[in-house]
Amino acid sequence: MLIRSPTDISPSEITPPDIYRDRRRFMQGMGALAAGIALGAAPDVRAGIKLAGVRGSAYTLDEKQTPYKDVTTYNNFYEFGTGKDDPADKAGSLKTRPWTVAVEGEVRRPQTWDIDALLKLAPLEERVYRMRCVEGWSMVIPWVGLPLNELIRRAEPTGNAKYVEFITLNDPKQMPGQRSRVLDWPYVEGLRLDEAMHPLTLLAVGLYGEALPNQNGAPIRLVVPWKYGFKSAKSIVKIRFVEKPPITAWMAAAPREYGFYSNVNPQVDHPRWSQAKERRIGEFLKRDTLMFNGYGDQVASLYRGMDLKKFF
Repeated sequence: MLIRSPTDISPSEITPPDIYRDRRRFMQGMGALAAGIALGAAPDVRAGIKLAGVRGSAYTLDEKQTPYKDVTTYNNFYEFGTGKDDPADKAGSLKTRPWTVAVEGEVRRPQTWDIDALLKLAPLEERVYRMRCVEGWSMVIPWVGLPLNELIRRAEPTGNAKYVEFITLNDPKQMPGQRSRVLDWPYVEGLRLDEAMHPLTLLAVGLYGEALPNQNGAPIRLVVPWKYGFKSAKSIVKIRFVEKPPITAWMAAAPREYGFYSNVNPQVDHPRWSQAKERRIGEFLKRDTLMFNGYGDQVASLYRGMDLKKFF
């Protein structure tokens, strides 16, 4: 991974121009704004609404970014269905305002944050990360968000806080996929506290300089680029600090296949397929999977001395 110092170039100036000139998304965004004004209420922040004040970041890649269309139409988000196109087709029912995120558990300063106040904890940054799905496909995405450690420092975890649990929205009226029992809802994920504090761990609120589309986890989601994508919980409503490792959604569903750590590791296969290769969306040929998804220089020290086949 190439790390560069932030520049004065705004994300909109380095993003392919067609992304920002897409008339359909612009009109959708303006339609949402007009509807909110007509109702006398603040509109949802939706795809097509450009995020203000986004600055460049030291975290970037000299790799081709996955096109916006692919990022927003090829998703895993089981709350809206198990098909890759289900989220884009069905996530319009999700209402992202009002929205709050509760911070609780082993902290000295529990608090419930309104999403718009939460966005002001730190300047929003654009970070270009590789993302690797456990199924074997990958993308390169320019996320917009703030470091999770900014929220953690304000929460002031107690000495008993060893892990962080992320709980997502559970509302079958808004999320029709939750009417099935493919998973035990709500979706739960977790990190060790030092993983959550790592500078790479991001609370994302946008991509390609715009607010997150519903199908990508609006209005706020986790992004942990050295782990398989299912660790990056979407549409978060609660962050709990706990003493023991939380039982995550996929651990509960299939403990033999999905461990707590779920680090990208080409040497540890999924029980039903190899993890040694991956297919970047938009490419025909497969490429080698990188240890820790290419972020080993930054995160390998977190797992020094651990048996990564045991703690998978």
